[in-house]
Amino acid sequence: MVIADDQELVRAGFAMVIGSQPDMQVVGQASDGAQAVSLAESLHPDVVLMDVRMPGMDGIEATRRISASGDGSANPTRVIILTTFDLDEYVMAAINAGASGFLLKDTEPETLLSSIRTVFNGNAIIAPSATKRLIEKMMQDGYANGETSAHTVDTGVRPAYTDPELDLLTDREREVLVEIAHGLSNQEIADKLFISLPTVKTHVAHILAKINARDRVQAVVFAYDNGLV
Repeated sequence: MVIADDQELVRAGFAMVIGSQPDMQVVGQASDGAQAVSLAESLHPDVVLMDVRMPGMDGIEATRRISASGDGSANPTRVIILTTFDLDEYVMAAINAGASGFLLKDTEPETLLSSIRTVFNGNAIIAPSATKRLIEKMMQDGYANGETSAHTVDTGVRPAYTDPELDLLTDREREVLVEIAHGLSNQEIADKLFISLPTVKTHVAHILAKINARDRVQAVVFAYDNGLV
């Protein structure tokens, strides 16, 4: 793993938390985006923790370059954006640049570590505080796979049609998808629906396969686009 942040103390703090885990190792640290790109190219880390605001090349541009270099790779480097700023433009820019995660720096260490593992396993994670506003903006801007219906999420207006994949979901899978759209983690979904964590993970895998979604972000867009939320 590579940590990119212009503040040395911040990097050291993250490195300490990550280094305490038996399944994680920090192999490099960068103080700006250009260094992060260089380290990603030379070290091929599984994950990069990327700050947004850094001197020279910022984290968004660095993420775009790292993501582009990994296109078509069997084991691409995945990027998690970490920032103190919970702003829509940062979330949208991060996702559009190819980031697999967006978290705030005040995230609990346990959440950070679980998010790293989630992203390493090929899934996406977005801070729950940003999920609803992100999806609303994605819908308004037509982000979902480049094509979305034009209905407005905030007004409660539902689409005049639904995707045929929706009919493939069981009632329980629809319930799980709704909670994903609300920004809940797998554990939170398990607690809310009174089912086991492995069962939730199975449902999530089935949902992504049935609706042809690459990750949870696309699943959330699908839920909003089909009037489930």
